[in-house]
Amino acid sequence: MSINKKTSIVSAVLVSSVLLSGCGLFGSQGKEKVDPPKAVSYTDEGEGVAEETAGKETAENEEGVTANLKTELYLIDKNGYVVPQTIDLPKTNSVATQALEYLVENGPVTEFLPNDFRAVLPADTKVSVNIIDKVATVDFSKEFKEYAKEDEKKILQSVTWTLTQFDSIDKVKLTLNGHELKEMPVNGTPVSSALSRANGINMDTTEVVDITNTKPVTVYYLGGDEENYYYVPVTKRVSNDMDNKVEAVVSELIKGPNYASNLVTDFLPDVELLETPKVEEGKVTLNFNENVFSSFEEKMISKHLLNALVLSLTEQKGIESVAVTVDGKAEIVNEDGQKLSEPVTRPENVNTGSF
Repeated sequence: MSINKKTSIVSAVLVSSVLLSGCGLFGSQGKEKVDPPKAVSYTDEGEGVAEETAGKETAENEEGVTANLKTELYLIDKNGYVVPQTIDLPKTNSVATQALEYLVENGPVTEFLPNDFRAVLPADTKVSVNIIDKVATVDFSKEFKEYAKEDEKKILQSVTWTLTQFDSIDKVKLTLNGHELKEMPVNGTPVSSALSRANGINMDTTEVVDITNTKPVTVYYLGGDEENYYYVPVTKRVSNDMDNKVEAVVSELIKGPNYASNLVTDFLPDVELLETPKVEEGKVTLNFNENVFSSFEEKMISKHLLNALVLSLTEQKGIESVAVTVDGKAEIVNEDGQKLSEPVTRPENVNTGSF
């Protein structure tokens, strides 16, 4: 479903302007850095026992510890989507563990929950994170088994995407009381030995006939409503015949979300790429037809269209920034009248507004 692009949309969830000159949409480029905490094993009674952490990877930021670290927590919205919400968390040198602790129902996240969002981990669940060679092993206490079966895949997605925002983590392993989880304890969903963002999020296979002949791409649509839109990552399946993943991503953005999804897009169905995207040194250049404009007279591109485009394309390995032209020309402005004369980089944090 498309938004009426003739009306300028102002989002209460997002910062007010798009930063240019390679500075990103919402902030600086890059993952958060993380200093791994002590590992803890849990007894059957739920008591934590500290373990040695010698030899484990350490990646402190320049100050060692920061106050009010902006952290993306992948929470569940009213439509059941797993959605990043950026929240200022207290000072700690164990940010990975803290992030998961803020995913626990009735835990410290309660006072920060946006409207119509909820936490994903069962109440009273205790967690520890042990990071070695960019693999985070998460150990849950016995309370982890007390979740609703319909939340099972959402929990896997939330934990994986929350942890892989950090520079020190590319993959995630799960254990329960120190024992490796090969399947989830409630509904038996198989658990890969190394979960990553490649496993997808908010999977949409509604139009897929033969999934074996497809591959995943993750794109960002808009959830919420006109008063406070937020970006929702959705993993869709595209044909293996589509060799160019950039074109595949743009195609899915133009196609838009499933009609019954309660998600919307700022792309109109008559938007087209006029030539094959060019990728050089991490920058992709896209040349659209004029239907990409939200205002033909002002040659203006919608903020939501640009944000969704950059978020979606920078999920692809090797792409760090996006440059947009229309009919081969770069005379484009955003909704704030700023010229898009430089490539736009991925935001450090997504959905940063208050509710």
